[in-house]
Amino acid sequence: MAQPKRQLRTLERGILCLVIGAAVLLGPRFLQGTRWFEMVAGAYLVGWFALVLGVALIVVELVKRGKTRQ
Repeated sequence: MAQPKRQLRTLERGILCLVIGAAVLLGPRFLQGTRWFEMVAGAYLVGWFALVLGVALIVVELVKRGKTRQ
């Protein structure tokens, strides 16, 4: 039986949010001395939000998969 597309999209969105959050938080370490540094460094709150959102989406997906297997 094929899985619904919504479950895969939730997992993909969660992983993408984790990647974006990590990039925003780690970006200033690699962009030192460039004009992008201030912009990325000022968005640290957005990075944390993206990380938390990514973890939440992945947890929701895992809980849904666990309920469908029972």
